[in-house]
Amino acid sequence: MADTTRITVTLPSDQVAELRKLTDNISGYVAEAVARQLRHQLLGTDLLRHQEEHGEFTEEELAQARSRIFKTAERDGSAGAA
Repeated sequence: MADTTRITVTLPSDQVAELRKLTDNISGYVAEAVARQLRHQLLGTDLLRHQEEHGEFTEEELAQARSRIFKTAERDGSAGAA
């Protein structure tokens, strides 16, 4: 099991009510959401660094990336998920 730290987080009541409908493990759910957001931000930083070193992405490169991302999302059953 990963090392953990207990913290207190304040959320709007309506969000907590929806979370309780989705899961009985709110801590796990929130931990997954935080991990996803951290990966998203780190990826953004890496992409900016790449562009600074190699120039902006071309439309062709962006189209190829979108194609790969959405094909992967469709295979994983998460198409349209953000």
